[in-house]
Amino acid sequence: MTAQTQAEPTPEAPAPASRPSAADQDRALKARHRTMWALGDYPSVATELIPELGHVLVRAAAIGPGDRVLDVAAGSGNAAIPAALAGAQVVASDLTPELLDVGRAAAARSGVELEWREADAEALPFEDGTFDAVVSCVGAMFAPHHQRTADEMIRVLRPGGTLALIAWTPSGFLGQMFATMKAFVPPPPAGVQPPPLWGDEDHVRSLLGDRVTDLRAVRRELVVDRFDRPEDLRDYFKARYGPTIAAYRGLADDAARTAELDRELADLVRRFDRGSGSTVTDWEYLLVTARRS
Repeated sequence: MTAQTQAEPTPEAPAPASRPSAADQDRALKARHRTMWALGDYPSVATELIPELGHVLVRAAAIGPGDRVLDVAAGSGNAAIPAALAGAQVVASDLTPELLDVGRAAAARSGVELEWREADAEALPFEDGTFDAVVSCVGAMFAPHHQRTADEMIRVLRPGGTLALIAWTPSGFLGQMFATMKAFVPPPPAGVQPPPLWGDEDHVRSLLGDRVTDLRAVRRELVVDRFDRPEDLRDYFKARYGPTIAAYRGLADDAARTAELDRELADLVRRFDRGSGSTVTDWEYLLVTARRS
């Protein structure tokens, strides 16, 4: 090797691609969540299958005239509209603007006025202690970082104010549906927790800690009896429920896996079916009420 050769510059190695920052990753995750919940027709699920849950939550929180209420992850207003009908001053917040648009129209039909705000449950755009009651009906449970969500709900609640939440339990029908779909979807990013954990009393107590008093957690069941066959309930979710639609879209090019998910979801309905001649399922949920210390 000559001296000239030794002195020749070597090509520079390409610079390593920079990794997205934690903030960028979080924004991308929230964008995927926003898109997922805009799929299908979640407002029809809220009005056709679970309408009573919003009223259950409003009664449990003892919401009445003049109360300042925040509904976190309100969707199309399943709890927010009943709270407004009870005379409260309500803000309905949600990450997905398409759901809020449906809620505005539903509120107008119900003859009530409330504020609709696009907002992230993990970074609520409200001052500390703004609300007399903070509620969420199977909504806040889907925010990816549970502690952040709990911290924000408590932060915007005034001392002595009421926190009231409904979440699907891990062992109930919806919790088991998510467990079934888990094997068919990519793993979540690090730090993201399963939504049905909000339906576990010990988990909720650990999230809220000593910042609340008078915490009460009760398991209840919602009876769903509008489907003739297990496959009809499965297909309803395939057509209308964002997380289920997203799971199937991820399998679009894999007919065998799609058929496998079809079978497993129909079998899940059969395990919960107690009907004779038609499909009747009980969907367990956890109702939590507490007061901010």
